[in-house]
Amino acid sequence: MQFSCDGQQVEIDVAPGESLLSVLRERLGVTSVKDGCAPQGQCGCCTVLVDGEPRVACVTPATRVAGRTVTTVDGLDAAVRDPLADSLLACGGSQCGFCTPGIIVRAAALAARNKTGRVQLDRALAAHLCRCTGWQTVYDALETAALETAARETAALETAARETAAGTTEERDLAAAARRAALEGGAPQRVGTEVPLGHGGFADDTAPRDVLAAVPCPPGATADVEPAAGLDWVVAPTLLEARALAGKVQGRRTTVDAVPPLPVPVAPFAGVALATSWVEPAYLEPDASWCVPGGEPATPLANGGAFGGKVASPVAPAARELADRLGQTVRTVFAREDVVRLGPKRPPIAATAVVVDGVVDGVAVEIDGVVAGDPAPFTAPAVWPYRIEERATWRQVDIAGPPTSASLRAVGLAERAVLVEGALAAVAADRLALVRDARAASVLLDTCVAAPSGALAGARVAMSETGTVASVHVRVAAGDPLDEVVLASFAIGAAHMALGWVLTEGIAVDPDTGEVHDLTIRSFGILRAKDVPPVHVEIVDDAGAPLAGASDAVFAAVAAATWNAVTVAEGARPSSFPAHAARAASALRR
Repeated sequence: MQFSCDGQQVEIDVAPGESLLSVLRERLGVTSVKDGCAPQGQCGCCTVLVDGEPRVACVTPATRVAGRTVTTVDGLDAAVRDPLADSLLACGGSQCGFCTPGIIVRAAALAARNKTGRVQLDRALAAHLCRCTGWQTVYDALETAALETAARETAALETAARETAAGTTEERDLAAAARRAALEGGAPQRVGTEVPLGHGGFADDTAPRDVLAAVPCPPGATADVEPAAGLDWVVAPTLLEARALAGKVQGRRTTVDAVPPLPVPVAPFAGVALATSWVEPAYLEPDASWCVPGGEPATPLANGGAFGGKVASPVAPAARELADRLGQTVRTVFAREDVVRLGPKRPPIAATAVVVDGVVDGVAVEIDGVVAGDPAPFTAPAVWPYRIEERATWRQVDIAGPPTSASLRAVGLAERAVLVEGALAAVAADRLALVRDARAASVLLDTCVAAPSGALAGARVAMSETGTVASVHVRVAAGDPLDEVVLASFAIGAAHMALGWVLTEGIAVDPDTGEVHDLTIRSFGILRAKDVPPVHVEIVDDAGAPLAGASDAVFAAVAAATWNAVTVAEGARPSSFPAHAARAASALRR
């Protein structure tokens, strides 16, 4: 088959049923085109232009582009592409950079047709998922880039990056920005124009294409090597062959609602009760690694921390073990379905909380709960910004379901903060009278949460007259912000994830077998771009060294504020997350 790719004529033998994505990544080495969900066609990360029209490469048969012109983000006109990348960098619209190459390609197609209004962007971004940024900064970047010509826009961005409140000029320190990103993401992260263009250094992008590929065995399949890192693997000369030999776990979306696996406990008088569901962290880059015999495997955390979801990923140790055993370089790759089946979830809980007497010059909050996972984060000492005593009892329960992880974003912190803030709201406690110091008072809105590092966040969720979420206001104190653009971007992303956790996100799990029924990335309940309310971030002047985990505090503060705000709007407190009733379905629709 012959076609044009980024201005170069190529001729290639195509395997039966091979996708355009496979040809681009595996045959031609065009790794800016990302595989986030192939072949589900639901995340938009592999978007390319075919004869100028956006197409999702993972569901486009390669044979359909015979004799046609394919353009990836690398082949776009630099006068269109580079201002978009610059704008995403300047606005904080790219964190890990996995979703943005596809977004830039689609934005370039819109610009070519002069369709860059809000309605057109809503429709275009409906084909994409972004898990990091919370979408607001993506809109800001695309709308900014559409306002002026490439030259004028570049000049405006450079000027904005240099201006300070004192009227002096100062270049943005991208090394400091990367430090803040690493503090929030929990792993080294790059910040620069190469990141939104897809060249942040992801593990599978750096893997040689002429090495052995290993994929996990789906249920019922037979491994052709001994287990490695606790999993059975199929190994073949190419990724296409390995997946064909292993067989496919077809992505599917069940019609069954995601419901908490633990019963909602009875709330004490003037207290609150809550049960939560399994939640998929839904990082867009599937787990991947590669290793030479006797070498160190590539980290699956390259350019992002996956919200803690890859801390114990088996792909790196498996790559090393298989490479040493087989005497060849081995590349280990998860498909989206593998991530959902095998990757850790947020542990479900069931708990009650109530304010009681007995603490001088403060209050006591009693929590009684169970958790389907490691209880350690729920029993660890908390740094409460209020003068309260937390009297918590947490017990572990074993139930059928996918693995959980205490390393996911704010596990333990967010659940406890939601319960404490809910209990305080139930008795109409004066939070300002309870805050410990001026630093906490400076971030207090309707809620106030401290991360283990001491970073603080406060949140307020405003509801409209019709009972929908109208806006979110966040305050953050994290010592030296290092880079306010990055800190605000992580805060907005955390707010987006918190809204989803409370109102819409969850996965259906068979209560008897523990099998996950929701395997498509669109079935997790992640908020779409057009459904995210405005999020206003205020970074409080906070002297001292940079503090990690500010976005964890934001996640917890926004979750608590959302639960309380929906309670006021509805006249009753939802007793479970996600709140799948009509309330939640409409709460984010503007």
